[in-house]
Amino acid sequence: MAQKKKVSAVITAHKEIAPNIFDMWMRTELAGEAKAGQFIAVYPKNASTLLPRPISICEVDEKRESLRIVYRIAGKGTKEFSTYQEGESIAILGILGNGFPMEAGFVTKIFLMGGGIGIPPMLELAKELSDHAANTGSGKPEINIILGYRDSKLFLKEDLEKYGNVFVATEDGSTGTKGNVMDAVRENDLHADVIFSCGPMPMLRAIKNYAKEQGIPAYISLEERMACGVGACLGCVCKTKNTDHHSHVNNARICTDGPVFEADEVEI
Repeated sequence: MAQKKKVSAVITAHKEIAPNIFDMWMRTELAGEAKAGQFIAVYPKNASTLLPRPISICEVDEKRESLRIVYRIAGKGTKEFSTYQEGESIAILGILGNGFPMEAGFVTKIFLMGGGIGIPPMLELAKELSDHAANTGSGKPEINIILGYRDSKLFLKEDLEKYGNVFVATEDGSTGTKGNVMDAVRENDLHADVIFSCGPMPMLRAIKNYAKEQGIPAYISLEERMACGVGACLGCVCKTKNTDHHSHVNNARICTDGPVFEADEVEI
């Protein structure tokens, strides 16, 4: 695993793409190490805000010189980030986390399932799966991308449509299926050999149960509040089947052992 580094990145583009949802590109040496499902920690400049904010990697540019993050304003730190302008420098720590196991996606039918702010990491994953198929001549898999939104503000939908068939569920029924991602799967009679997902815990629980019923593997990226981001503070543990070598109990540290887990490995 590459050594984690705190570096200075330069913002090259930044805009609001939905209410309180911001899209930021930054030029950084860490882009060359990044893969789908991993994250960075972004440091606020306000000295009273001590801890960095973990944010998933949404996309890596073709030259692997820049990273894209898409984040929601959730508190003081992310509110500060939303005020940053193109050309500003920011401090980031990365690359963090384990990412999605790409080899698990070398199958015929794939579900990518994202809910809310769990949608952004699906974009780089969709790109990497498509690139692997193109580079190896292994045949393009059927990628069905099922996205859950609160309403009709469908951020990143057009980006994801480049890589697969996109199905949408909205809580208010304004677009696509009324309900959640599992409702969209049932309504559209979709089937898969493997599931990759990120989103709120109720969604991940439903996906875990569905995968067990279908007898297929599911890989889930857990959204969790983190403090240190490097596994030292044990502030983001989850129950797991396996004993953690750090704490010697049945816990896993989401920031270092995850954030991606096989659904059967964790209690959620």
